[in-house]
Amino acid sequence: MVLLARCLMACQRGQDVANFVSEGKKIIGVALNYMCAVKAKNVPVPTVPIVFIKPTTSYLKEGRPIILPKVFTKVAYEVELGVVIGTRCKNVSKEKAMGYVGGYCLALDLTAQCNLTAARATGGSWTLGKGFDTATPVSRFIPLDAVDDPHALPLWLKVNGEVKQKGCTADLVFKVPDIISYVSKYMTLEPNDLILTGTPHGSEPFKAGDLIECGLADLATMKFDVCDEQNL
Repeated sequence: MVLLARCLMACQRGQDVANFVSEGKKIIGVALNYMCAVKAKNVPVPTVPIVFIKPTTSYLKEGRPIILPKVFTKVAYEVELGVVIGTRCKNVSKEKAMGYVGGYCLALDLTAQCNLTAARATGGSWTLGKGFDTATPVSRFIPLDAVDDPHALPLWLKVNGEVKQKGCTADLVFKVPDIISYVSKYMTLEPNDLILTGTPHGSEPFKAGDLIECGLADLATMKFDVCDEQNL
């Protein structure tokens, strides 16, 4: 009976957050969270998650193009596992954190490298470089019970048919419960909030006219054309 009750609760969480794009209040990103990326950059392994916020106006669903803002000269792709929060939580332990997950999605965390480079040099905010319109393309909602282990999922990304990123969530520096527990110490996580867990090595700039394709195991794929803002 206890197991049945847990299954029913998990199912209900998934139903409640399936419309996370329209119902969500915030997007939380984690930077430098793959060991392959840490090694490639030859930087110290983070001791705590490097967290940033993106507005929900940056969401983009498949069927519409990625639009590169005219104020940016270098925007890069980052393929990621997205974790959708299913239940409100605050100060949750790592041991209990997975109980607050409502489901998953495939996501891109598009990043204006030209803006972030300047921001890092001056100690400025990452908000503009991470939060522009169409900066967070996402797949359909992936139900909780469709994923046996969120830390054993291969990811890939292609640009114009050429593989540019290939990794696995097993390589995460901070696992899903680590991130949820850490963030919930500082802010309340609510149903439909999305956590972007980081990207494997291989993030590079792309341009108008490119075709970006990406996938998460056999759970989801996405495809987006890329346009310049001034050409719309």
